[in-house]
Amino acid sequence: MVPDDAAVADPPPRDDDGPTRRAPLGRVAGARSGDKGGAATLGVYARTDDGYAWLAGFLTPDRLRALLPEAAPLPVTRELLPGLRALLFQLPGLLGEGVAAGTRFDPQAKAVGEWLRSRVVDVPVRLLPPEGDA
Repeated sequence: MVPDDAAVADPPPRDDDGPTRRAPLGRVAGARSGDKGGAATLGVYARTDDGYAWLAGFLTPDRLRALLPEAAPLPVTRELLPGLRALLFQLPGLLGEGVAAGTRFDPQAKAVGEWLRSRVVDVPVRLLPPEGDA
């Protein structure tokens, strides 16, 4: 039986992640996104348990709003899925009234995950793959 991940409490803030380096978030996290009506759904996942622990502490709804300015006015929600090393975000209203009524470049929100992965943030060096690896 799969545990109810939605009931998992937010992880406590981490005191020291060690040295960091500016890098695209996509160097340490994958993402997948899509739509349902006017809402965008965004899943972000880590490759390792340590990466998930950092990601869950780092990528809060407020941080997501800061990284994706078009989400700033939205009531972003987040669910933790530790068994998948993933975070699930709902961005209601990002697509206005939905795909048929949208004027966004990405009306189905298929590129929202890649847009987030392109954002440059301070990443703990220990999580970064060796140079040249994706």
